[in-house]
Amino acid sequence: MTLSLQYNTERGKLRISEHGRIIQNMIEVAIGEPNRDRRQKIAEEIIRLLNQFNPQLKDVADYKIKLWDHLFIMSDFKLDVDSPYPIPTKETISTRPEPMAYPQSRIKYRFYGKTVAKMIEKLAEMEEGPQRTAYINAIGSFMKMSSKAWNLEMLQDDEVMHHLTELSQGKIRLEESEDLQFKYMQQRKVQTIGSDNFGSPRNNNNNNKNRNFKKNRNFKNYKNRGN
Repeated sequence: MTLSLQYNTERGKLRISEHGRIIQNMIEVAIGEPNRDRRQKIAEEIIRLLNQFNPQLKDVADYKIKLWDHLFIMSDFKLDVDSPYPIPTKETISTRPEPMAYPQSRIKYRFYGKTVAKMIEKLAEMEEGPQRTAYINAIGSFMKMSSKAWNLEMLQDDEVMHHLTELSQGKIRLEESEDLQFKYMQQRKVQTIGSDNFGSPRNNNNNNKNRNFKKNRNFKNYKNRGN
């Protein structure tokens, strides 16, 4: 008895490699079956096996449609059976979608990005009122934070106001006298560092003094107890 080995390089090319050579051979058998009823049963059995091979994907939407599409693709669209879903064709499978157009708009200030510019455009269309002022405060504070993350420095208030006016094409005009929350961001930070709140340097010094006093008092009590 002579055994001959057949290498994969000598076999036909797998159209969908993830399903393996066995499924490919079963599909070839189904194509060569002359009886349509038996051919239909073989196709349904192949779909059942593919379901068993990937049980974790049973709950995925349109998974059954994908299996039937793979069945026809692996048969090179030669398998003549009924499908519960629309049967694909070579044209529908090989047709590529239209390439997506990439936006080529120039960014005025890179550290803001396009999102801030779009928000300012929408803000410029709003009517005067407390809601518009609230959005100006939020966007201005975000602009300061973006500049800090990009350049490691905080923008001045007049720079932020100038950028708001420039990016809105003059529709947003702010004055120094206006009560804007982002104007006082740096001032609040400086006041917090120099205040007498818990965690300030002044309180830390007092805490160190109290800790040293308690340590010395405990040492003296321990020394007197030994005498």
